[in-house]
Amino acid sequence: MFTEAAVSMCDLESGSVKVKEPSNRGRWHGCWYERLVQPCLVELLGSALFIFIGCLSVIENGPDTGRLQPALAHGLALGLVIATLGNISGGHFNPAVSLAAMLVGGLKLTMLFPYWISQLCGGLIGAALAKAVSPEDRFWNATGAAFVTVQESEQVAGAVVAEVILTTLLALTVCMGAINEKTLGPLAPFCIGFSVTVDILAGGAVSGACMNPARAFGPAMVANHWDYHWIYWLGPLLASLLVGVLIRFFIGDAKIRLILKGR
Repeated sequence: MFTEAAVSMCDLESGSVKVKEPSNRGRWHGCWYERLVQPCLVELLGSALFIFIGCLSVIENGPDTGRLQPALAHGLALGLVIATLGNISGGHFNPAVSLAAMLVGGLKLTMLFPYWISQLCGGLIGAALAKAVSPEDRFWNATGAAFVTVQESEQVAGAVVAEVILTTLLALTVCMGAINEKTLGPLAPFCIGFSVTVDILAGGAVSGACMNPARAFGPAMVANHWDYHWIYWLGPLLASLLVGVLIRFFIGDAKIRLILKGR
């Protein structure tokens, strides 16, 4: 049990002004909030902003721009929210990225499911806001920015493989650019955004280039479109496992790698 002295405010003399330090209990509460609550709030906010921009870019996409408008909007939005909020939560905004980060030691296991819940709720909020500001005819013409690329069962295998490969590039960029100490770089947020842009330009016609279960979940819920929705969970999560194996066993630095460590 803390004594009154241990939990009382400490008076510090600074010239003629008295400055009070927070108590141990206040420090603990602040630390608890910043370690557990604030990151989840940031993941929810960042996911909502990113997915709002992404969905709106699809809903308002003109026939002349093709995949370029959604590719640029998704990539630039993700780079901006990571640069702005990433120092608080890690800037995942994607359940697949959170899984990969956890596997390589960039996120505690106990935070994985709170991050997922925050990201999925953010995706739902972002998609709902996109619907709220869009003309109804455009919203439904774009199926609410839900993924409709896969129309037949013959496309499924190619779509799953594409999602695995595209998400591998994204998750690898995140883990190597923002977690692995040997390859950390100040341009990581924008490299991550560029990887999304490249992925959409390259794979949008094959699978829709989702790479993010939260990006798939929000619009699917708002538009009630669930056709082949499982592809956008299976592919990205398999990619996260692949990236975890690659970094933990082969290309990670000595702190992350589990085998072949030097002295």
